[in-house]
Amino acid sequence: MITSNIMLIFVPATMAFLFGIGITPFITPFLYKHKMWKPQAGKMALDGTPATVRNQLHESRDMGTPFFGGVIVWGSVLLTAGLLQLLWVLFPSAFDALAFISRNQTWVPLAALLAGSLVGFLDDLYEVRGQHGIPLRARLSIIAIVALLCAWWFYDKLGVSSISFPFKTTPLELGVWFIPFFVLVALFIYAGGVIDGIDGLAGGIFATIFGAYAGIAFFQDQMDIAALSAAIAGGLLAFLWFNIPPARFYLSETGTMGLTLVLTVIAFLTDTLGGGRGVTVLPIIALPLVATVCSNIIQIFGKKILHKKIFRIAPLHHHFEAIGWFPYKVVMRYWIVGVVAAIIGMSIALL
Repeated sequence: MITSNIMLIFVPATMAFLFGIGITPFITPFLYKHKMWKPQAGKMALDGTPATVRNQLHESRDMGTPFFGGVIVWGSVLLTAGLLQLLWVLFPSAFDALAFISRNQTWVPLAALLAGSLVGFLDDLYEVRGQHGIPLRARLSIIAIVALLCAWWFYDKLGVSSISFPFKTTPLELGVWFIPFFVLVALFIYAGGVIDGIDGLAGGIFATIFGAYAGIAFFQDQMDIAALSAAIAGGLLAFLWFNIPPARFYLSETGTMGLTLVLTVIAFLTDTLGGGRGVTVLPIIALPLVATVCSNIIQIFGKKILHKKIFRIAPLHHHFEAIGWFPYKVVMRYWIVGVVAAIIGMSIALL
């Protein structure tokens, strides 16, 4: 029984990986033919000033590498979900278990993935056209609106208003405050999307995170969520195949916005609904994302309050580059930390 259930995870993951590998040769020529990268090198810091140190490190890589790598991820996931659903319609007895689009488990996370990915796609499109993308405040507002709709669905339709904690038998009841808490978690995780800053970094980290939640959902017997998480991990591994240095393309907003939104939804789905602790272990499983956000907050605090930088550059992965670590050393050490954190988080979630 366990072996057959594991196949329900492995099949979507493998299909998404193969779809990602298969569609990349068609997408890549288009991106390079139309020069889908930033027309001007350099980024601005969070305080609105030029990110001088970061630009010195990455100026040569800003030009000539396309955005829109996230299309590989969500495209392969949607193709996998759609094909399995079609096969279920045509051959219901053979593919009933493998089709993972379901109202009670995956409608909301798939909608969040699609909504975030499409908004991120527009942001990337504006960026490569030299229009500086969608303003940060507008992106945060969109994330908040999508998260608000998801939170309302949890609260009103699914009857969820609490979160669980390790070593605590009864969940913490939040009542209507569950909704703003959900939105804040979504905004915080989205802020961690700036980890997409070194070749191979974001792909490996996100693949590990979604692999961990696939495991958590599997042991909660939420097989559709497990299959979706595994498919996302498979799509990310396909993206990573082409993002290992030198990167063929970047994940960019069309990747990070959708991924961080669906991650938030899956974390809540694997909490009280699944009899687990999906939300409280999120800071552990997504530790690299948390470290990224916290380093930005600390840097802003240092500049505004202490009038000095705490790090050479924020986020943290760029700080390590600035002090002399080779990019591949930063990436591989982040991967190691991410895997260890995911194992610890899964273990706590399943206590």
